[in-house]
Amino acid sequence: MQELSTSDASSDRATYAEMLRVPAMSVGRYRIPAGGDDPQEPHAEDEVYVVLAGRGILRAESGDALAVPGATLFVPAGEEHRFVEIEEGLDVVVVFAPAEYTLAEGGA
Repeated sequence: MQELSTSDASSDRATYAEMLRVPAMSVGRYRIPAGGDDPQEPHAEDEVYVVLAGRGILRAESGDALAVPGATLFVPAGEEHRFVEIEEGLDVVVVFAPAEYTLAEGGA
């Protein structure tokens, strides 16, 4: 069994750290400071966000969702999305299935 790190890190910009990668999925930690910008682009893989801390809005083609502690948010592959109106720094676990970039690289 592999333990995933949950250590704290602070930055004045969005940061992403992958913690686990297997062919079927990848798991990472995404942090965006209060008032920060979310520069991400659509992904070729389905994506689930689990919000650990912070407050903002996940804006997606399919609609807006509150990003608050305990929220679990799903974004289907290829859908434009980003976090906006980040009032409190977001700390989010991200799960890609299959693993991030797998489909973009012509895999699975």
